[in-house]
Amino acid sequence: MTMECSDYKTTTISSLTASSINSSSSFSNTVSATTTSGLSPRSILSNTPPSPPPIILSPCASCRILRRRCVEKCVLAPYFPPTDPLKFTIAHRVFGASNIIKMLQEIPEEQRADAVNSMVYEANARIRDPVYGCAGAIFQLQKQISELQAEFAKAQAEILNLKCQNSNLLALVCMEVSEYQENSSSLLSSDHITDSGNNTSMFLEDNSLYAAWEPLWT
Repeated sequence: MTMECSDYKTTTISSLTASSINSSSSFSNTVSATTTSGLSPRSILSNTPPSPPPIILSPCASCRILRRRCVEKCVLAPYFPPTDPLKFTIAHRVFGASNIIKMLQEIPEEQRADAVNSMVYEANARIRDPVYGCAGAIFQLQKQISELQAEFAKAQAEILNLKCQNSNLLALVCMEVSEYQENSSSLLSSDHITDSGNNTSMFLEDNSLYAAWEPLWT
């Protein structure tokens, strides 16, 4: 019985030794293969894809201010992010959360962003001017538009006046140029007549001298 136990222990030890030798040889073969391929074990470990970062769900600014649970399909979440709580604070101060939700539910989804921006603008105007609110801002803008239109009409009248002055000046210059050309042509014609008369008198004088000297020649 003692001999059988010793034989069993010997065979078990030998099998464990062989398995450890085989595992070490396989590990050495793997290391040598990675070395020959130009990749280190550290690079193999670094090439493994990193684990995705944990998703942190944060309630929107409206639910955080109202202290309620932000559900998955919250109507206010796309338009009041948690990074801008002042936006919802201003709109909630004037309109109230229930009215904002009701107005957003009554309009199409593609128009909700513009509606939220309009509500925030109107709430800001109401806070700045509690009496007139957004109507006061609209009135001021209409006043500026009317003033600019009056200035534009005045500028157009001045431009038209300058065009008329320019055309009158151009007509006056053309008239003076034509008068100058007429005067110069008349002066040239009178000079030509004077020169022809001088030539005729000189010719008559030459004839008289010839007639005076003619008896002497004969």
